[in-house]
Amino acid sequence: MKRHLAVFAGLAFAGVIALAGGQGNSCSGDNAKSAPATPKHQSREEGNILETALAAGKFKTLCAAVRAAGLSEQLRAKGPITVFAPTDEAFAKLGTATIESLLLPENKEKLVAILTYHVVAGKVLSGDVRTMGATTLNGQRVDLVSGKGGITVDGAQVVMADVTASNGVIHAIDTVLMPSEQTVVEVAMESAQFKTLCKLLKAAGLTDALSGPGPYTVFAPTDEAFAKVDRATLDSLLEPENKQKLKDVLKYHVLKARVYSDQAAKAGEAHTALGKEVRLTVRDESLRVNDAKVVKANIDAKNGVIHVIDEVLIPE
Repeated sequence: MKRHLAVFAGLAFAGVIALAGGQGNSCSGDNAKSAPATPKHQSREEGNILETALAAGKFKTLCAAVRAAGLSEQLRAKGPITVFAPTDEAFAKLGTATIESLLLPENKEKLVAILTYHVVAGKVLSGDVRTMGATTLNGQRVDLVSGKGGITVDGAQVVMADVTASNGVIHAIDTVLMPSEQTVVEVAMESAQFKTLCKLLKAAGLTDALSGPGPYTVFAPTDEAFAKVDRATLDSLLEPENKQKLKDVLKYHVLKARVYSDQAAKAGEAHTALGKEVRLTVRDESLRVNDAKVVKANIDAKNGVIHVIDEVLIPE
């Protein structure tokens, strides 16, 4: 039996919150083999992640940032959580001016977004890592790659793995990870392949809505996908009297949840912003939305995720 995607996504999100330990605030995929080359350090499980990071002496800037962001209690909470912790040398790559700017009270929201992008619910040891995506407490995913050279997280190298604590584990990394700061609309507007989509979103008056907090999943037809639609039909949708019909077509491409391709494939169907369902299947190793093929999946944005499709979805 197909599972309803909205319920599926909601349960996944609830699981993240539960694992992350909403008990307080706090610093004070798929087949690759795990990486034996990753350096390891096993600490005694005496303190929580915050205490362990402070004791290590390599994460002074991270701890200062966690305090400034008001996240200390979350690193002390029950968990378990996994923290990909940039070393002081990793933060130094950003430059003093950038670090000082992030620590300002007016930039707290941005700092929280960056720091939560380094935290994953659950205790993930280096031996558990496979080449895959992992959803962070930020909501966006990091790409984990395991190979002969060790483990990387969004390209950052794990330089010390498996520093265990009472409420999780720390993996030290050599670069600060940066989540997307753009909305799904901004991501689309910056791409050369979504000119028609952006034009239609503006004509329908949906750009502001999709620039909101979300989260949203957008199945985004390329310009080539729109070129398959009869020109007269497209021109008709741009007529003022057909604005509602245009809105309906575009809302049929949007889910009111952040849903990655692997979650979509398991769900079987999804309830769109229009209120109608789309079918989600896997054919020839590609995710399909109705009959449209996802040609590029999991493009992160701060308020959602974009999956590029090769056909325009038309609601019945």
